Amino acid sequence: MDDKRLQSFIGNLLRAGVLLAAAIVFAGAVLYLFQHHADKVAYENFHAESPSLSTLAGIVNSAFHLDSAGLMQFGLLLLIATPVARVVLAAVGFYLERDYLYVTVSLIVLGILLFSMLNAT
Repeated sequence: MDDKRLQSFIGNLLRAGVLLAAAIVFAGAVLYLFQHHADKVAYENFHAESPSLSTLAGIVNSAFHLDSAGLMQFGLLLLIATPVARVVLAAVGFYLERDYLYVTVSLIVLGILLFSMLNAT
């Protein structure tokens, strides 16, 4: 695999990830408007999202059942996962090119990304 092919593949991955995430968030938003178009808005009380939408399994389950909030959350998770997938793909591409310095740098960046996502409060 040469540099030009790797760059093209990574660019296509980023493009596809962003477009897919945008389409899922848009579908969730449209579904939300259809489901809640007649709801009366009460601004005096704050209602947080359900606890099921604060876990990965809950978000995937809600999206699978076509819950509008779950779909929008899933689209945002996909948007966050796109650059992470780019770093993984870069590390694999550099490994195939036998450029071990950049493999190491990519793995360090991946470690920092995963650490920050798993330890976020």
